[in-house]
Amino acid sequence: MRVLIVKTSSMGDVVHALPVVHDIRQAMPNAHIEWLVESTFAAIPRMHPGVNRVHAVAWRRWRRKLFSRDTWRAMGELRTHLREQRYDCVLDLQGLLKSALWGRQAAGPLMGYDAASAREAAASWLYARKAAVPRDLHAIDRCRRLAAAHLGYPAPNGPAVFGIAPGKGSWKLRGGPSAALIPCASRPEKIWPEARWIAVGKRIKAMGLSPVVIWGTEEEQVRAERIAAGCEGEVPPFLNVHDMAALLMQTQRAIGLDTGFSHLAAALGLPTIGIYCDHEPGLAGIVGPGGVASVGGKGQVPTLADVLALVERQRVVS
Repeated sequence: MRVLIVKTSSMGDVVHALPVVHDIRQAMPNAHIEWLVESTFAAIPRMHPGVNRVHAVAWRRWRRKLFSRDTWRAMGELRTHLREQRYDCVLDLQGLLKSALWGRQAAGPLMGYDAASAREAAASWLYARKAAVPRDLHAIDRCRRLAAAHLGYPAPNGPAVFGIAPGKGSWKLRGGPSAALIPCASRPEKIWPEARWIAVGKRIKAMGLSPVVIWGTEEEQVRAERIAAGCEGEVPPFLNVHDMAALLMQTQRAIGLDTGFSHLAAALGLPTIGIYCDHEPGLAGIVGPGGVASVGGKGQVPTLADVLALVERQRVVS
């Protein structure tokens, strides 16, 4: 059985699809599994020993230079790789027109959600086979159920197994126990006030953990430096996804917004608290084996007291 998983972005979505690899391996130990993913996040499936090959699509870069000869050459090379051998199942776990179009470039039947289940109903027009999956499930459960429906094994009901382990990274913390603070997010609606982050950092410091403030863009770096200055924390340099995963593995716990690095920390097994200011945790809450919690929701910005209570509860449990 040759399977191509299509889950291109964003980081949190790619992390949420990882348990599908474990499920397939449990049901079909000899399956050959490949993954099509945005190049920025290709390190995530590459960290999974159950993924045989990763194909990187640089659509975020290509779409800015769509009339460039180099862009069309690169897209053509990717299509060639996707058609080198035929897949028994091209599984679009994303449910977007974009992901369905890329899935159609591969040699093999494209399978995905039905129109009522897909994030974009138009994507279902491109699928050879469709399956209904409730939209009110957590993103991880939706991925796992869709894979089971199309690959013919029972829908899994056990805990999600992410199965990733980063290798050695390029940057080491200065030493001593630490906690990752992740105040960066893709949209301003998700941001939590800096003063509250500083207060959390001070509480972490009082617990004997050094705050490590994570960032990904220049704007986020400025915010991270202000927060770190307010709580005697540390700010790492810019790190790619693999090196950030290796850095997170050096910490003892994580507190972050609803963002990719928070979901990655939880998938790596860190006790993780997710702060939700513009999304429902029931649909994409923090999931992981290390003791996790999510607080807040759509239009329900968590208070400082809410988060500090979880910090204290996490300390007691650990």
